[in-house]
Amino acid sequence: MATTQTQTSTGRTTRTARLRKISVAGIATAGAAAAALTLVPSPAQAAEPTAASTKATQAAAAKKPQADNLDGWIRESLDIMKSKGIPGSYEGLHRNIMRESAGDPNAQNGWDVNAQAGTPSKGLLQVIQPTFDAYHVSGTPNNLTDPVANITAAANYAADKYGSIDNVDSAY
Repeated sequence: MATTQTQTSTGRTTRTARLRKISVAGIATAGAAAAALTLVPSPAQAAEPTAASTKATQAAAAKKPQADNLDGWIRESLDIMKSKGIPGSYEGLHRNIMRESAGDPNAQNGWDVNAQAGTPSKGLLQVIQPTFDAYHVSGTPNNLTDPVANITAAANYAADKYGSIDNVDSAY
């Protein structure tokens, strides 16, 4: 900015000095207004959910009851898996369930090597009791043939052995 000097009756003042005084006063006023707006929430800001209320809403959504059928069991398992950091998708679970049990939570394999050894594979994802016991996920019933517990334990096992149930394309 170029400075020009002007004469006044009391002496010389520079235009720059006067502009500085005006600028400082303007900045101070603008700063005070901005601070006031920041400290007093607008109705829109007051309506925004807090982190605690957002977590409570998410927890309530995760605990919402699902249908008592294959779709509901998979969705409930996915909610639990997500909360426990177990990877897997609806498609991966459904594909493996249909191959292993055709969606029958009471399916039991009476002929394979596990059955011959006295521990038949059971449930939607054909899990044997020792595997279920080792990979059971807290928050689900401790019951091998409970659909949600069976799905979630099997997905936990598959995550440990294969990275995800999504990576399983045959008997596991």
